[in-house]
Amino acid sequence: MDLLNEFSPLRVKVESLIEKYLTSNTSEEFKEIVLHQVRAGGKRIRPALVLLSCMACNGRVEDAFPVAAAMELIHNYSLIFDDIIDRGELRRGKPTTRKKYGDTMAILAAVHYREAITEALNNSKNSTQLHKLVAEAIKALVEGERLDVLFEQAGRDDEYIVKHRRHSISIDEYVEMVKCKTGMLLKTCCMAGAIVADAQEDFINALGSYGINIGIAFQVADDIIDLFGEEKKVGKKIGKDIIEHKLGNIALLLYIKSFPNEANKVLNVLRRDHVEYSDVLNIIETMESKGVREKAYSFGSSYVWKAKESLKILPDTDAKQKLLKLADLILYREY
Repeated sequence: MDLLNEFSPLRVKVESLIEKYLTSNTSEEFKEIVLHQVRAGGKRIRPALVLLSCMACNGRVEDAFPVAAAMELIHNYSLIFDDIIDRGELRRGKPTTRKKYGDTMAILAAVHYREAITEALNNSKNSTQLHKLVAEAIKALVEGERLDVLFEQAGRDDEYIVKHRRHSISIDEYVEMVKCKTGMLLKTCCMAGAIVADAQEDFINALGSYGINIGIAFQVADDIIDLFGEEKKVGKKIGKDIIEHKLGNIALLLYIKSFPNEANKVLNVLRRDHVEYSDVLNIIETMESKGVREKAYSFGSSYVWKAKESLKILPDTDAKQKLLKLADLILYREY
């Protein structure tokens, strides 16, 4: 689902800027480490959102290249930290930065990404406005990650986490976590594209609303794929959220809320220090038989609808049609 393949010359320019910002003033030995994450692949949805939002507001797409690179750098910056926090070994079917080079080098690489992001934003049109937007997005990412960790039911013995661990969460609390962890960055991508297009304020806000809603739908899709996806397509083990004791998965939450008599069975597995894979498969099989996958898609589709409604104010352009199509693709994807 690489939307930038539809206009590959634009992708080439964005990828070139990403590598330029990562490798400028960087030692040859360190370049291999900092480039590992971005060269592992990915859907490149975030830069696509920047470019499409800019075009939907009749902006010059060339003005969007630096900030499109910045958004993809932010995403990969967060993934490096995410893998350190979750002790991740595989991402996109390849060793994570921390697995290949160790936690110390991974942390240094992430810090390097943060400075590359600053450089990209400094080279962007309306950079002061963008810096403020990005600061808010990164703070939200951190808060989303904090909540995601606190929603875990076992696996960490840090004093703060043990004290503040959430032993039950509501759907609203899940949505708040997802808004921070995923939605805010996609909102920022869309608003940034409109800002470099010098769009009117109501267009900027409309695209922001679109972005946060597809962000929620995106995470819902990730949650569904984690439990019901195909391992070869996903590039990692199915049921990883259960293995990692995560209650912050919409399919698990809907299962617990819809079938309260089964809740203890799921929670008991999530709260074990070591989760047996046979238990993971058993939970997934039961959820599938009870239609939980469909419930999760239905939940996600409400946010796709909200996202599409947000775009009604925009003029009808090819870029707008692509954004509408993307909203569906984000939810109903295989990886």
